[in-house]
Amino acid sequence: MNLSFKEDHISKIPAIKLLQNLGWNYLSREEVKQLRKDNNANVLLEPILQEQIQIVNSNNINGRKSEKFSDQNITTAIERLKTLNTSEGYYSTCGEVYDLLIFGTTVRQTVDTSTKDLSLHYIDWQHTERNVYHVADEFDVIRTGRSETYRPDLVLFINGIPICVIEAKRPDIKDSISQAISQQLRNQQEDGIRSLFYYTGLLLCINTNDAKYGTNGTPEKFWSVWHEQFASREEEHIYNDALEKIVNTPLSPDVKAKLFSAHEYSYILDLYFAQQESEHIMPSPQDKALFSLCSPKRLTSMLYSFTLFDNKVRKVARYQQYFAIQKTMERLHHIEAGKRKGGVIWHTQGSGKSLTMVMLSRAIVEETRKASSNIKNPKIIIITDRTDLDSQITDTLRFCDVTVNNATTGIGLAKLLEANGDAVITTLVHKFKTAVKEIKKPLES
Repeated sequence: MNLSFKEDHISKIPAIKLLQNLGWNYLSREEVKQLRKDNNANVLLEPILQEQIQIVNSNNINGRKSEKFSDQNITTAIERLKTLNTSEGYYSTCGEVYDLLIFGTTVRQTVDTSTKDLSLHYIDWQHTERNVYHVADEFDVIRTGRSETYRPDLVLFINGIPICVIEAKRPDIKDSISQAISQQLRNQQEDGIRSLFYYTGLLLCINTNDAKYGTNGTPEKFWSVWHEQFASREEEHIYNDALEKIVNTPLSPDVKAKLFSAHEYSYILDLYFAQQESEHIMPSPQDKALFSLCSPKRLTSMLYSFTLFDNKVRKVARYQQYFAIQKTMERLHHIEAGKRKGGVIWHTQGSGKSLTMVMLSRAIVEETRKASSNIKNPKIIIITDRTDLDSQITDTLRFCDVTVNNATTGIGLAKLLEANGDAVITTLVHKFKTAVKEIKKPLES
């Protein structure tokens, strides 16, 4: 058997099958070619994006579905996503795209005889069912300043925007995950295919028996293994049953036909599927990683709520941070006898305490913006014991579109604590000595 096909049938084809069953619609290479207008410099699937912009923004004009953004405004929005300022460097450009994807852009449109500035979004982060999800394999992209291409194994698209890149390797090759990570990092070099990675937020390397994830520019030593956490045995059983069902769900004939058309070894592929569907398959570590990280709802959550830029470096949550924040939010929502219970999140040194605080603060702020939320006017106080850490957290929160009040004096801290309304306050622990003297009556929660 050809070695490249062996890699396909051991790792990549099962990944495509699982992703398709999770809701990522497989695009044949011919379909991708047409969507890219036969130009491998194009990394956006523009026909899909153009259609989806109208769908995800259907209520954005005076709350009326009947109103639509003009074709010119949609073209303008797509051009803004394509025309990037790369002069400030790779991470700065990644941050520019991140802001566009998370916060959208502003366009001017005439509504009811008056011209207004309106927000236009590329992805619906709150109603994920309104997005469309696609997976493509062997997605070749022209290298910067070169005539040849690099070809990532799998690319996941939300509304035609490449959001996740996956490298699949054979498990019988020594250090294959390390090789895959090296390939991901190589592809992001200046002479690589940064035009693709400007848009991505999650990167995976898989080999059936192992899987690791990172984000743009993550050094190899910081690529992580995902471990799903469960509150109970029942929750674990539900997860395992759902994964096992998806792994053993056959692909539809039309999806198989698309896969066969892309491979010269289609007759072997047919035998492979026949064998796969005649046996009950137990999920592999690769399956678990893809199921946990790449289900549309989880992936959009990771990109929207659990990704941030820290000193211009993009970071994505480790599983411990993700579940700690999820559990904390559950605790905040739970009210007994008119009160919420407190709690402690225990971190070891170097485990990401600062980023957990930033992501949790951001999650609370986002929750308060929902009309249905029972968290109203919160005061979030982030206390550290080092000036550099205080400044770092303050700057990182501001980059995440969170309004932050940095209490640089004890008197200033007292005023912020006594003020009515919500606030995110960052300060140093020794400022409390002066603040306590300044506060004349006890603060009520």
